[in-house]
Amino acid sequence: MLEMDYLSWSRHYRNFPGQGELPLQAFMQALLATGYDGLLSLEIFNDQFRAGSARSLAIDGHRSLIYLLDQVREHARNASEPPAPLPPRSRCLGTEFIEFAVDEGSVTKFEAVLVGLGFRRAGLHKSKSVTRWQQGGINLVLNTEKEGFAHSFNLTHGSSVCALGLKVENAAATFERATLLLDQPFRQLVGPGELDIPAVRGVGGSLLYFLDAESELGRVWDIEFEETGDDTSIAAGLTVVDHISQSMQYEEMLTWLLFYTSLLDLKKVPVQDVADPGGLVKSQVIEAADGSIRIILNASQSQRTQSSRFLTQVFGSGVQHIAFATDDIFATVARLKQNGVKLLPMPENYYNDLEAKTDLSPEKLDALRASNILYDREGDGEYLQAYTDTFEQRFFFEIVHRCTPPSPVCLAGGRLPHVQLPAAPPACGSYSALILICRL
Repeated sequence: MLEMDYLSWSRHYRNFPGQGELPLQAFMQALLATGYDGLLSLEIFNDQFRAGSARSLAIDGHRSLIYLLDQVREHARNASEPPAPLPPRSRCLGTEFIEFAVDEGSVTKFEAVLVGLGFRRAGLHKSKSVTRWQQGGINLVLNTEKEGFAHSFNLTHGSSVCALGLKVENAAATFERATLLLDQPFRQLVGPGELDIPAVRGVGGSLLYFLDAESELGRVWDIEFEETGDDTSIAAGLTVVDHISQSMQYEEMLTWLLFYTSLLDLKKVPVQDVADPGGLVKSQVIEAADGSIRIILNASQSQRTQSSRFLTQVFGSGVQHIAFATDDIFATVARLKQNGVKLLPMPENYYNDLEAKTDLSPEKLDALRASNILYDREGDGEYLQAYTDTFEQRFFFEIVHRCTPPSPVCLAGGRLPHVQLPAAPPACGSYSALILICRL
């Protein structure tokens, strides 16, 4: 859409296969149909490539060709050395757990936040200083071990997300595909009674674990943890992990986009440039077709944006916020307030602007204002959200309610009926910009 000459596009905006939008798969199929069995060359005319690590760039280029040739392998019958098949891209079924590396000085404070959010201490690890916190279909793991990966991660980054556990159809096949795509495998000593969960390195040196329901990995909570019987916490209506937002260096963004989309069966949503008071933030959503998992990659060339400041505060890329879904955001927010959870206050002018640009009734606006809830609408979908304060200036939680079609009940502050949630947030970027502004 930009009116730019071809030379400018060519010198600054080239991507590797899998990172851009051109139909390279169809082009390669047509090329191979001619019997071509020659070399393929990658151009690196991209400012993000020039600013990044040469080693990382080389790995990305190699990975992109492996991914592309696997997609067109059946059309390469005339090739002298046709590429070996990879296990198919794994369908991701959701987030099994999110693991936090927390030290003893912060764990009591963090546990109080989780209790306020309605989580209960559901399990204790049988041999490690690790606890499981659960609500609905959400599992959070707090690791306070004094040695091992999580401890090292905490020493470097402070209290932070050190690992994500993804539910896939076949964990072993996913791990095999990851290694063939040059993703870095991770292994550590497995103690008695513990499972050897396949994992690779993820954003900022964190871990990405793979679990499935077809093996013993599906029983990880029964095998490795003992039930606490704790039922003192009162659930706040949080159901599942809606999305996970990761901030990274600007030159890393294409790397992690290729990492996720080449490994998992995820689609890319058109990238957005979100206006932050400190500059533009490039935001890329990747998600499963059914919305079971949604990851947001954020990066900025400006050092003054919230995304860039996060990198300084935690000494590297990582998870900046986690969004939990609810079927009734008003009831959830009311419960959080009763539990003493501090929500991010919204300025009065936000609701004045909302009144000017929407047809919401005064009663609905008052309900939003009273609960510090943000609102956006796109087509037949409504998107409501609220935020907690930032924990130790590192990460925060978001409460999300997606409802379609729009319903008067949705904004009346009353109990909501069960609704089908849309697979993606609204396409427009207005609510994202408001989030960044309000969090300053």
